[in-house]
Amino acid sequence: MHDCETKSPAAVRSTCPECEGQLKVLRVISGRAGSEYWTMRCTRCGGIHLDIVKGSSQSPSPAA
Repeated sequence: MHDCETKSPAAVRSTCPECEGQLKVLRVISGRAGSEYWTMRCTRCGGIHLDIVKGSSQSPSPAA
């Protein structure tokens, strides 16, 4: 797990898809094949969002 102040790669969503508020990283968990699971909370609406960032050789697949 990474520190919550980890700088997000360009592939990770930075605004809430619901209200366009800023997303704050809650947790980053390492996954298989170099993937990372980024859990974020919107500072405006409080929604929880998950982005899955795959290894550097593959394109990211954001999920909300």
